[in-house]
Amino acid sequence: MDYPVMDTQISPEGRLDVLSKAEINKLLDTSHGGLYTIFRHCALAVLNSGNALDDGKELLARYPSFAISIIHRERGIKLDIKNAPASAFVDGVMIKGIQEHVFAVLRDIIFLNSEIEGNPQFDVTTSQGITDAVFHILRNANLLQPSINPNLVVCWGGHSISGNEYDYTKHVGYQLGLRGLNIGTGCGPGAMKGPMKGATIGHAKQRSSTGLYLGITEPGIIAAEAPNAIVNELVILPDIEKRLEAFVRLGHAIIVFPGGAGTAEEILYVLGILLHPDNADIPFPLIFTGPSSAADYFKQIDQFIGGTLGAKAQARYQIIIDNPELVAQRVNAGITEVRAFRKSTSDAYYFNWSLRIPTEFQQPFIPNHQNMRQLQLHKNQEAYLLAANLRRAFSGIVAGNVKAAGIQAVQQFGYFEITGETDLMVSIDSLLSSFVQQQRMKLPGTQYVPCYHVIK
Repeated sequence: MDYPVMDTQISPEGRLDVLSKAEINKLLDTSHGGLYTIFRHCALAVLNSGNALDDGKELLARYPSFAISIIHRERGIKLDIKNAPASAFVDGVMIKGIQEHVFAVLRDIIFLNSEIEGNPQFDVTTSQGITDAVFHILRNANLLQPSINPNLVVCWGGHSISGNEYDYTKHVGYQLGLRGLNIGTGCGPGAMKGPMKGATIGHAKQRSSTGLYLGITEPGIIAAEAPNAIVNELVILPDIEKRLEAFVRLGHAIIVFPGGAGTAEEILYVLGILLHPDNADIPFPLIFTGPSSAADYFKQIDQFIGGTLGAKAQARYQIIIDNPELVAQRVNAGITEVRAFRKSTSDAYYFNWSLRIPTEFQQPFIPNHQNMRQLQLHKNQEAYLLAANLRRAFSGIVAGNVKAAGIQAVQQFGYFEITGETDLMVSIDSLLSSFVQQQRMKLPGTQYVPCYHVIK
């Protein structure tokens, strides 16, 4: 099948006007390990925004001739783009939001390479060094605003959800927007787009023209969750662990909508952090919600958490079914507590420094076959450590489902094997089976072939 393409040249508007010759040379380096490959992949994903696709390998196959290069002039730079998806254009002109996202990709890829990677200022073998790196990436993207009261609600959930669930996420976003709250998501479709779409109406009714619709992504996932059209601030973190840390450092509350393996990974990440003894007294509003049709879904999630992490983990969240207004009210009340706590402890409103994130949640997990088999999935450890290892298991499944490297590894070596204590394996298998049955692993209409095998 042929996919329509177009060529263009675009200039930045007010951001990243100038690059050094060294930076340009790195971006044009097409050798193995050069920056061009990652820049090309991320830019193509952004340009494919709005098209139903969650397979990074398939995206590259659809547009094998896509190319993007830098024209360096004394007055600034331009991007020369060849064979880009035609859907990124209207009457031959690139959509402005997509153009902004392309330059956000360029900004973050350059910053990560020139300022973070290999910089002795950031010792990414330590917890504090990783947090400092995340802070500087977010500051470089101009996302840290010290004069604004806490108001950012992170919304997690699946890209493959039903129409009824999608509509519900819009209703929740609308109620949040009416209360002047901003939205941060993984920037993709489904539960990542719906809250933003609803919030735009709430903000408009309140005559607010400064609504923030923040998309946080990473290179391995961007092709599967390309930025939706509503995202007005995009930032790319280098890996999933730093992406997740950015969410909890920036956000003042989290809402979880129905989803699949990626949503389970996010839930385990935040619960694992909240279970650490150092975070016991830190207020952090966490609400699971969906329409009445999602009641059984959240019952399964709650049972899984109770059976693996225990009652203390269950006590850290609320489940609210089919009541968007109540969700927004509880979030608003929770953020009021967050503000009071931050004020009393002199912590920043714009970055949650007080939250302790153990290194087990920060060090990148490489989801290869050996690492997946060697996960410590047993209850003879602290609950937060079990959560960290469970999070890695689901992260591996996400990689095998949608990330190009993970898909290729599964095709080459077969299933990822997940093994551990029998009762944990039964719980994991039951939850994953329900995701498959409910078509939460891939976009609707796409046949799902499991990338994992749970050994019981």
